[in-house]
Amino acid sequence: MQQEVFSNLKSVSFLAKVPDEAVAALAAKAKMVKFPKQAVIISEGDEGSSLYVIVTGKVRVYTSDEKSKEVTLTVQKSGSYFGELALLCGERRSASVETLEKTVCGMISRDDFKVWLADHPEAVAELLRALSEKIILLTERVKQMALSNVYERTIKVLQDMANPEDGVSVIRNRPTQQELANMVGSSREMINKVMKELTKGGYIVIQDKSIRIENKPPACW
Repeated sequence: MQQEVFSNLKSVSFLAKVPDEAVAALAAKAKMVKFPKQAVIISEGDEGSSLYVIVTGKVRVYTSDEKSKEVTLTVQKSGSYFGELALLCGERRSASVETLEKTVCGMISRDDFKVWLADHPEAVAELLRALSEKIILLTERVKQMALSNVYERTIKVLQDMANPEDGVSVIRNRPTQQELANMVGSSREMINKVMKELTKGGYIVIQDKSIRIENKPPACW
């Protein structure tokens, strides 16, 4: 399992150029933690004490308001990480993280990570670059929420989730309509309406646990 942590750490953007021995030293500090499906790993407002590297599984990062209305900010898979912002700035968690399937994470404490960073300053510039990329992605997310309608945001989410297979784009383990609504920032009823129209128009085909994007949906609805 420690080798899996090492492999996943090497695939993390800000560690890709760091020497193997340095990454191995960080992997050695990781504690393996298993989470069942729909487990909340981090809650918004919690104190940040650990960095998490996803070894296997999938999680969603989301935020919610006082009425428990949720918006999914991103979905992350193995080879990605979360929890670094609160870890570095000492602030409370700015979002919650929930597993979408059984997930194993390598958990690295704040103290261990800060000591490791001090010992390997070459990783600092790469970490700052990775954090800048996250800010750009979140800025784009805010732009979409503010300037795009529900249909446009739904198309964007579906296209981002899909992978090419035999000439078409396919989403495996498709999200429920409520999960999709959380990603889009809409109601389940509106998502249901959009998905029905996309299916009726022959743009998507829903089969069992997958969605096939057969034809490019129109830009506007």
